[in-house]
Amino acid sequence: TAANVLARAGRTVLLLEQHYKLGGLATWFKRPSGQVFDISLHGFPVGMIKSCRRYWTPEIADRIVQLKHIRFDNPMFSLTTAYTREDFTRLLCERFGVAPATVQAFFDTTRSMNFYDDQATTTGQLFERFFPGRQDVVRLLMEPIVYANGSTLEDPALTYGIVFSNFMSKGVFIFEGGTDHLIQLMHEELVRSGVDVRIRCDVEQILVERGRVAGVQVDGRTIKCRAVVSNANLKSTILEMVGEQHFDRRFLDDARAVRLNNSSTQVYMALQEGDLIEESTGDLLFSSTAREFRTDLLLSRDITSRTFSFYYPRTRPKTRPRCFVVSSTNARYEDWAGLTPEDYEASKRDLIETTLDALEKYVPNCRQRIVHAEAATPVTFQHYTKHVAGASFGTKFEGLAVSRSLPEQVGGLYHAGSVGIIMSGWLGAINYGVIVANQVDGELTKTCV
Repeated sequence: TAANVLARAGRTVLLLEQHYKLGGLATWFKRPSGQVFDISLHGFPVGMIKSCRRYWTPEIADRIVQLKHIRFDNPMFSLTTAYTREDFTRLLCERFGVAPATVQAFFDTTRSMNFYDDQATTTGQLFERFFPGRQDVVRLLMEPIVYANGSTLEDPALTYGIVFSNFMSKGVFIFEGGTDHLIQLMHEELVRSGVDVRIRCDVEQILVERGRVAGVQVDGRTIKCRAVVSNANLKSTILEMVGEQHFDRRFLDDARAVRLNNSSTQVYMALQEGDLIEESTGDLLFSSTAREFRTDLLLSRDITSRTFSFYYPRTRPKTRPRCFVVSSTNARYEDWAGLTPEDYEASKRDLIETTLDALEKYVPNCRQRIVHAEAATPVTFQHYTKHVAGASFGTKFEGLAVSRSLPEQVGGLYHAGSVGIIMSGWLGAINYGVIVANQVDGELTKTCV
């Protein structure tokens, strides 16, 4: 998005992607038998429509449609919701017995949060303030957000409130046509805007001269430029691509102290062509066998919670009718990185088998019906994206301040990667890209005067 905004402003923009496809984790993969799997097309807030219409194209915005069946199934409760403020208010009041005034005050509080607000209050403290002792309510409100951005009860409340209120506005939406078509449309728009798009171009070093960006080194070639916007992991951008010698000590201390967010595992499953899943199964299903809600349990290798994304033929209406299921779980990189090759493959097989066991409750006879299944781990995500520790959710909140202060350390150096929890996901990435693009354009204009 930063590249598109800058090109529209008349800047000469070169976009370098280290992978053979654009998108980072916003991507897909195909298998020879015709299956197309989406990696992260699970849902985004309604704000995606406005942002895509303004910063991309009406064609993209018009294909964003609502997911109407968001399911929860756990030992505390089982329900289906439209995942809107109106529907959640009804559920909290009628099913969970919360006073309407409390529900309204909670929604108003989260709605008013901004990233520059008080950071001392944790999400856990926010819930205890409004719903003391109500673990069932906390589970309903928190579980989808943990899945969406890896946040925990110990993170600043604003990282929860901003994302939650974005979804509560109108519900959960998805792009109709699949990630492959979405990225294709974005690529076409980049080219129309004048962006020079290159793939398989791994930036090895960001060059700095006299305190300012001077260029980048790509596959042994030096490309001169006046500004660089990095979408790489924040820590690797600072400590590896630029180098510690270009930053002051206090900034380096802050950068080293930034905590990475967690990673994920996924299992991708395809049914035979024409074998359709009943759509009442849900679009997103937050499934758990844990009797209580604890964010540490969501990261355990002993998986008790899975989020199933169901892709029906309407996801790709112009292709042959087929259903896909992607199971996602939050995970720790260190639980996978230290395994021997044999243990790693055995653990992936176990991940697939236990996921099929869990899916059987919702898709009867799934073992007989699924014709392809494979797994990805934090190691997989690190391999393809080069993000440190496969941190699919970027950094914890403190990473945002470090990311935004980069140009104060090195002139012309900017970062628009996934940071601070709130600047992650599809909408977070677009909006942060716009913010940074405007900063870059302003600085380039000022230095030309």
